[in-house]
Amino acid sequence: MQLDYTAEDEAFRAEVRDFLAARLPADVSARVKSGQMPSKEQILNWQRTLNEKNWAVHTWPPEWGGSGFTPIQKHIFEEECVAAGAPELPPFGLNMLGPVLLKFGSPEQKAHYLPRILDGTDWWCQGYSEPGAGSDLASLKTKAVRDGDHYIVNGQKTWTTLGQYAEWIFCLVRTGAGKPQESISFLLVDLNTPGIEMRPIITIEGGHEVNEVFFDNVKVPVENLVGEENKGWTYAKYLLTHERTGIAGVAASKQLLKKLKELATETDMGDGTRLKDDPAFAERIAKVEIDLMAMELTNLRVVSKAQAGGAPGVESSMIKIKGTQIRQELTDLLRRAVGPYALAYTPEVYEEGSNEAPIGPEHAALFAGKYFNYRKISIYGGSNEIQRNIITKMVLGL
Repeated sequence: MQLDYTAEDEAFRAEVRDFLAARLPADVSARVKSGQMPSKEQILNWQRTLNEKNWAVHTWPPEWGGSGFTPIQKHIFEEECVAAGAPELPPFGLNMLGPVLLKFGSPEQKAHYLPRILDGTDWWCQGYSEPGAGSDLASLKTKAVRDGDHYIVNGQKTWTTLGQYAEWIFCLVRTGAGKPQESISFLLVDLNTPGIEMRPIITIEGGHEVNEVFFDNVKVPVENLVGEENKGWTYAKYLLTHERTGIAGVAASKQLLKKLKELATETDMGDGTRLKDDPAFAERIAKVEIDLMAMELTNLRVVSKAQAGGAPGVESSMIKIKGTQIRQELTDLLRRAVGPYALAYTPEVYEEGSNEAPIGPEHAALFAGKYFNYRKISIYGGSNEIQRNIITKMVLGL
């Protein structure tokens, strides 16, 4: 693999930087860089801005509005967006459902849903996990019973990320009585349908990022079935390979590492030395930086494979494990770097209309929250323990 950027790559980087400087609103950038989540409208406005240039999605072919970026261009684009403080676009429609519809959806579904995903008309969320069916997803119990031209859906989904903003949810539902993996279907559900209730789940750091969704005799048109009935497990696995690759968060991790190095250089230990001079702390920084460099190269190989038309394979599980471990290690080191200020995390400081000020440096007040929030990333998208089982089976045949 060529490890040096070409002149064309550097020209593309300059183009992206110029675009971000001209089109990314300063208030949105400042909000993102401070660690706060932008509003739904700010995210959608940024998605529409990117879509004007066909830069909103990179996993779709150009004929459907995809960017047509090479793997290197995609890598550069993500790096520059994170560095500039651009909002992260919701992945559920663009990077998860979109590829599934492109491969398995009907012509009518593609024509209807894909443009609405691309321009932000429909915000999607994911209905996979259930109480008792997370990592063991095949044990899900939400049922969809055929009744004429509709399915009647009953059950519950949980950990539904950003569902409070969504208009639609794609769900795995039980439609048969055979083996667990052979009786699941992939269904598209309008969240405005009667019988659906969404309740917030407040996470350990005080944020409202996830939800639980209840379905009580919800009528879903049969034409909202993706692909064939009872083939949903195949579509779910295809989707998850794309999700797991995205969880790696290479660009975000590089920015966290940059901030960590800055803090280690600035932080006075009280005896005239800096935190970076502490051998144990410096060793942890060096180790995580080496791991990040290795993962970045592996990630480039995986996206190159996807660019050639194949879905990511077992490598996506490897990247998911390593990527989440790196992000957790970085947030732990950042929390340690700010010392006692990390204990003073007060999420109400960032609520609209709040008059409270953070204790200590403003950036430090968010590190504890990020540390706690990132405890979950080794679980969602298929826990790291499950990923190790997948690797064992696919690579070793055990």
